[in-house]
Amino acid sequence: MTSPQPETETYEVTLSSDEQWVVHALLASEIDGAIDDDETPPEWALELFDALEDGDGTTVLTSYQARRLVDAMTAYVDGSDAPDGDVVHGSAVVERLEDRLESRESIQ
Repeated sequence: MTSPQPETETYEVTLSSDEQWVVHALLASEIDGAIDDDETPPEWALELFDALEDGDGTTVLTSYQARRLVDAMTAYVDGSDAPDGDVVHGSAVVERLEDRLESRESIQ
């Protein structure tokens, strides 16, 4: 007898238009970078890119997507090339996602 697959943890996140722009640009860069390196773009980035494109400011992320986005956005905003506006809005996205991830972990 097989046990049922565990449900994927999801997080509904509402982003401002500026935050959406920074996430969109970051995901496009991740995808383009993989293509330029003759690699398959990461599935999490493609799925999240599509969800962002289809959304109305609210995006549903899996736990894995949220963690990957936090890692990628943190690396971007901590880099010296990020414009000040991107740092402000990207940092806000990171904080919001980290709060969501931590609140779920404290429940378990």
